[in-house]
Amino acid sequence: MRDLARKRVLVTGGAGFLGSRVVRRLQDAGCRAITVPRRRASDLVQEAAVQRLYETARPEVVIHLAARVGGIGANLASPGRFFYDNLMMGALLMDHARRHGVEKFVAIGSACCYPKHTPVPFREAALWDGYPEETNAPYGLAKKMLLVQGQAYRAEYGFNAIFLLPVNLYGPADQFDPATAHVIPALIRKCVEAREAGRDEIVVWGTGKATREFLYVEDAAEAVVLATARYDRAEPVNVGAGFEISIAVLVERIVALTGFEGRVVWDDSKPDGQPRRCLDTSRAEREFGFRARTAFADGLERTVRWYLAERAARR
Repeated sequence: MRDLARKRVLVTGGAGFLGSRVVRRLQDAGCRAITVPRRRASDLVQEAAVQRLYETARPEVVIHLAARVGGIGANLASPGRFFYDNLMMGALLMDHARRHGVEKFVAIGSACCYPKHTPVPFREAALWDGYPEETNAPYGLAKKMLLVQGQAYRAEYGFNAIFLLPVNLYGPADQFDPATAHVIPALIRKCVEAREAGRDEIVVWGTGKATREFLYVEDAAEAVVLATARYDRAEPVNVGAGFEISIAVLVERIVALTGFEGRVVWDDSKPDGQPRRCLDTSRAEREFGFRARTAFADGLERTVRWYLAERAARR
């Protein structure tokens, strides 16, 4: 951490949900030369903007968190945009990092990179054993190319790129817009709005049988900073909490926390997404000492409480 504190660090997506927490943890570790580009000034899909950013910031370490993200609906609506934006951002940022002599590049992938029917728990060795789940395959494959590029650059140029595979993140200040939200914020908003409107039911996509793993955003930020400081290998690393919960049980918990008293109607004409998702997190603990600390029940309660408080404040 002392070595990292002396570096100039570029954090793409550093004003976002995860990125703002990563920046704060870097500051707590003593980092003072941190650059956070904003989209309106630096469109990272454009090479000229990426070139200017490197010339201005002169980073020694790059943590690439910026991404085009969303839930199943957003991925189905804009597969081309999700593929192109994520692919181009990663390719341009890593290549210009190499050209500018960056010492370390931290690439953030996604559990969506895994094949659709990966045996649980997902181990990093299974990453190439099949095609990703169709609803988010363009996104998952674009993110997976960061691993390919990093390993190729390490082999040819001796470039130090690492690749992390986080599961679904959640926590206060998440994205609650129904058009782009992931499952937890989308369900929280749906239940709260139904309760306030006095509706007697909510409709949820899928069957409820699919399982997911969720990682509290503060824990994810800790993992990113630990990996940045301590991990220097070519092999990808899972970042998660090491558990799975069905969507049906998740809905039950959110219904209880938000006080919604109506029925849950499952729309099985809509996709479940990947059937199961749960990571083997032993490599992260072994290689850079990360283990998730936040119990899911506690993190979920904090998230609901934050959303209710923000909703009341806006009114």
